[in-house]
Amino acid sequence: MKSRSAKPLWRRLLVLLLKVVGGFLLLSVLWVAILRFIAPPITFTMIGDMVGGHGAARQWMPLSRIDPSMARAAIAAEDSRFCLHHGFDLKAIEQAYARNQKGGRIRGGSTISQQTAKNVFLWQGGGYVRKALEAYFTVLIENIWGKRRIMEVYLNVAETGIGTYGVNAGSMRYFRHDASQLSAREAAQIAAVLPLPKKRAAIDPRGYTRRYGNRITARINVVAGDGLDSCLR
Repeated sequence: MKSRSAKPLWRRLLVLLLKVVGGFLLLSVLWVAILRFIAPPITFTMIGDMVGGHGAARQWMPLSRIDPSMARAAIAAEDSRFCLHHGFDLKAIEQAYARNQKGGRIRGGSTISQQTAKNVFLWQGGGYVRKALEAYFTVLIENIWGKRRIMEVYLNVAETGIGTYGVNAGSMRYFRHDASQLSAREAAQIAAVLPLPKKRAAIDPRGYTRRYGNRITARINVVAGDGLDSCLR
């Protein structure tokens, strides 16, 4: 009986690649689905802080208990169209590109959904691979989690200081009370820290951080009045 000839190398590699991609897709969807119901236990950024000796203080708080001013401050500061887009704000990306072309401080157009995908599932930093994965996980959480869960996870895993994660831990660190008692001003001060949590402080802010916090405070009522947080109610 004639033995079967071995499959060409390219075909075996193709089959292996398809299996790897299929396995990744299955596991990633399962991972996202599980975190729809349980708090993310740890992130790569937290691990980095632990390795660096900073620790990772965090204390999960449901969105229903966090003062509404905090979510409104995050929307005002980070993503005013959070309730309107499906993960990617093309208008904000275009505006960021136009600003960056003029020079000066580089600004991104990342939405809260994109930042949540990065914070929970990936590592900090740039690169095309990380950006592609961020886009993929953004699509998944938008479709599997929904807006309320995205905001809840974002407010609990975002870095709010060196070795401090989530607005509840940030509130305890800066104001000595939990996030359920945040004033609009305190929420704005935490939101002002979010872009550069290792370089800015929410308590007694100075310079740009103080001015930025003032602008966010003024916009919190606008977010509420214009219904920009309607998807969270």
